[in-house]
Amino acid sequence: MPYLLKTEPGKYSFDDLVRDGETVWDGIANNQALMTLRQMKKGERCVIYHSNVGKAAVGTAKVVSVDASDARNPIVRIKAGKRLQRERPLAEIRAGGVFQGSVMFRQFRLSVVPLTEEQYDWLTRG
Repeated sequence: MPYLLKTEPGKYSFDDLVRDGETVWDGIANNQALMTLRQMKKGERCVIYHSNVGKAAVGTAKVVSVDASDARNPIVRIKAGKRLQRERPLAEIRAGGVFQGSVMFRQFRLSVVPLTEEQYDWLTRG
């Protein structure tokens, strides 16, 4: 299953992830987002979304490892993928029919959102 991971670019941007190569995706407090993190599997694909500033899907990543032994603090390592050929701004995502009824817009503050394959493909195509 693919995922959308939201980050504030002023705190940790996609460029920071590219520079670091890999990172632990942490700082998540919302119980539903933590549950989603715990369910991630090695090799699953992610889209990195800049929230607050930019408000756009900007790049991809891949789950390297998941240690869910601590339910309150799952350790999910991700590896940088590629910058999207074309960023997908929030307004365009919202207008995309593929996102109709998505939890992304029902619970907008979630920082980790499961995506369908169709949504992932829509976000990452050029």
